[in-house]
Amino acid sequence: MSIIEARGLSKSFMQAVKEPGLGGAVKHLFVPKHIEKVAVKPLNLSVEAGETVAYVGPNGAGKSTTIKMLTGILMPSAGSISVNGINPYKKRMENAAQIGAVFGQRTQLWWDIPIVESFSLLKDIYQIPGPVYKANLEQFTELLGMNEFIHLSARKLSLGQRMRADLAAALLHNPPILYLDEPTIGLDVSVKQKIREFIKKINQEQMTTIMLTTHDLGDIEDLCRRLIIIDHGSIIYDGSLSEVKSRFARDRVIFFQVGAPMPELISELSQTPRMKLELQNDQEFSISFDRYEYTASEVVSQVMKHGEVIDFRMEDANIEQVIKAVYDGNLNLNQDGK
Repeated sequence: MSIIEARGLSKSFMQAVKEPGLGGAVKHLFVPKHIEKVAVKPLNLSVEAGETVAYVGPNGAGKSTTIKMLTGILMPSAGSISVNGINPYKKRMENAAQIGAVFGQRTQLWWDIPIVESFSLLKDIYQIPGPVYKANLEQFTELLGMNEFIHLSARKLSLGQRMRADLAAALLHNPPILYLDEPTIGLDVSVKQKIREFIKKINQEQMTTIMLTTHDLGDIEDLCRRLIIIDHGSIIYDGSLSEVKSRFARDRVIFFQVGAPMPELISELSQTPRMKLELQNDQEFSISFDRYEYTASEVVSQVMKHGEVIDFRMEDANIEQVIKAVYDGNLNLNQDGK
């Protein structure tokens, strides 16, 4: 059953057009000009309960506008939305009670009071039962490592501490839906991993539906099974993360450690199409190849013909390469992913 459903959803804005300088400002005051900017073109979106979805695209593609319509912040220009059976912009209070949201650039914590008091205020705002609040606060404090700063005010927290506290604040009332906008922006590796593990645990144990917008492709690979790519206001791909990687990430790389230098192999590969060798030193190198033209076993066999292979490991192309190709316009995708 779909917990988020959008049909023909679109959003347009009227933008003022002014000529430069004081003269332009005065002219606009008396004869204002506006143009229509289409942020989101009519799109259809369906998310099942418990799904983890990455909603990605280049800057200005329409990601944030879509999320703002789903959260009830913006009213659509056309189309319909249902979030857990509620129209978010017509019933904002009811919708707010069933969603959590974390925006990397903003905080919902009160700036001058201790974090634990912010949590207590949220308990009253969301009318969270005492036992539920206590159990969630204890669990989140342990999982997110908040003991060291829970009694500090928000202004005294580092970015990583604030993001962990914001994530806890968004989930205190056990919302069935969680929107995450750049939740790990600017964080170091250890804090990112802690936040990712926490999000995965909440999704698995409470079946929380998660919709993630991010430019951190590590977040996508670690958290999401489904990928939606939006560009110029239209969804150009909607499918599984593994499918888009297998269909469009053509290159694979095998790293070799060999017993002795292989000058003949270097010469041979320089004339082999769709294969590229990169040397680390005389006995360590990598070979990248087109997975649709060669198999991994063929590449390994070709190297073994020239000498002893001590060790090797293989890496598939990551999602970063695929999405970069989409952004650069090198892949032709549509909503069916074909």
